Amino acid sequence: MRGADQAVIRALRGDLALQIARHVGRGGLTQSAAAARLGIPQPTLSKIVRGQVEAVSLELLLRIALRAGLAVVLQTGKDPAEAGVYAAGAAQPGPARVPSRLAEQARAAASECLLMLSPEKRLEAQLRHTELVTALHRAGARIAGNRPRNRR
Repeated sequence: MRGADQAVIRALRGDLALQIARHVGRGGLTQSAAAARLGIPQPTLSKIVRGQVEAVSLELLLRIALRAGLAVVLQTGKDPAEAGVYAAGAAQPGPARVPSRLAEQARAAASECLLMLSPEKRLEAQLRHTELVTALHRAGARIAGNRPRNRR
């Protein structure tokens, strides 16, 4: 594999591991219980959570994301720095979520609208969302790079 190819695969592997780790963390289960639910050994899940995924295949990470119910979008580009993984899962009810009739109505309307879209339009919407998220990340990186460091 060429160097640029390896860099893209490495970035995708790392991002996908991060998305899986976030999902596992939101689940509130122990690593053993989460690993059993995902059908993998606990040491493998531990490596994923710690970001040590050099020896974990991208295919296995995709299988784990599918088992977790994550909707995954892989993005590549001309430059390896453009590669990334975006994942969405089912909303997890938690103590921070306050019931809101307006929020529930908005979720229901969004779900209803999503069902009306053709697969092509859904893909277009997801790609546009990905472009916007990428632009936000780039803007954040530029802002973070321009901030004066706090001197002590």
